[in-house]
Amino acid sequence: MAARYKKWMSSILLVSFAFWGLGLRAQQATKPDAMKPERHLFVIKDFHTEHGAVLPEARIVFGTYGHLNAARDNAILLPSHYMANLHGYEWLIGPGHALDPSRYFLITTELFGNGRSSSPSNTPEPFHGPRFPIMTIRDNVQAVHQLLVDDLKITHLRAVIGFSMGSQQAFQWAVSYPDFADRIVATSGTAKTYPHGVVRLEGQIAALTADAAFKDGDYTQEPKRGIEAFSVVWTGWLFSQEWWRRELWKTYEPPGTTFEQVLTHFRTDFIPGADANDLILQMRTWEQNDVGATPGFGGNVERALRSIKVPVLYMPSATDLYFPLEDAKYEAQFIPQVSLVPIPSLWGHTAGAGSNPADEKFLNEKIGQFINGGQ
Repeated sequence: MAARYKKWMSSILLVSFAFWGLGLRAQQATKPDAMKPERHLFVIKDFHTEHGAVLPEARIVFGTYGHLNAARDNAILLPSHYMANLHGYEWLIGPGHALDPSRYFLITTELFGNGRSSSPSNTPEPFHGPRFPIMTIRDNVQAVHQLLVDDLKITHLRAVIGFSMGSQQAFQWAVSYPDFADRIVATSGTAKTYPHGVVRLEGQIAALTADAAFKDGDYTQEPKRGIEAFSVVWTGWLFSQEWWRRELWKTYEPPGTTFEQVLTHFRTDFIPGADANDLILQMRTWEQNDVGATPGFGGNVERALRSIKVPVLYMPSATDLYFPLEDAKYEAQFIPQVSLVPIPSLWGHTAGAGSNPADEKFLNEKIGQFINGGQ
């Protein structure tokens, strides 16, 4: 059970909250070369953050699928979600899916703080560990804009498609660079983190940092108990209450698996190998997400949303506890060309990344139709 669970959790968080119980590593090993992303690194010297820090080197890990065509008009950006890597959208990629690499050039970028792009865990002093500066969603978008323009020589995108923190970035692209992409897709994510979301994140941070081994972030060994406490708090928000009541974990676990076993594995293997300071950094990024704070909008999220020029496919999960459906409905009323299409799912936040066959099919159909000009 432990090996099976680790494969599942690798899928659910580090990759895309998808491929439930199917064995991600085995799938990747058998993928044809055209379906495997090429890994790249882009480095920005003297990167100025929104809060005033200057990183001598800001490193962005990213992946690419397919090839940029001669007209340079087939590029789609897929910005990563919480602690995910460049494989984070493979539920959406491939023949028969919305994004076929034989047709599109796909760019998957990794957020600052994920442990591979510049992060507390991999940056030397004076910015190592708890001294790493807070990075905002706008910092991430600005850095990726520079990556696209300077490194890949891409000045326009077919679409920006994001899940969760990727949705936060997608909305920010629409506000910061209103003419850069033809279309925006946001699943299980909002344009602002509202106070209840901050309360949730602060609870997770408090659980992690209460471990005496955390030592204000200057630990010599990972604060295991703190990370386990954080994991349990996070798990309580991941799926819907009905998902738990119906015991839908039984759809991917062997017969006889108990709730106690499932909870134990969430506690001990939620994000295998994650660094505590990295986990916190990305939660701080999440907390500060607010398109209204973009220069020129005076902190007014409604005004910022009204400024969006391109069509937006807004797909909240009907049972998301991270980004409630009502928050999406509130924001959608201010977006001029929005199609609000809730995902009819019991799988909570994870529905937005095709975490089960029904949701994957629904997302691929709706997103494929939208990026090809349909509503």
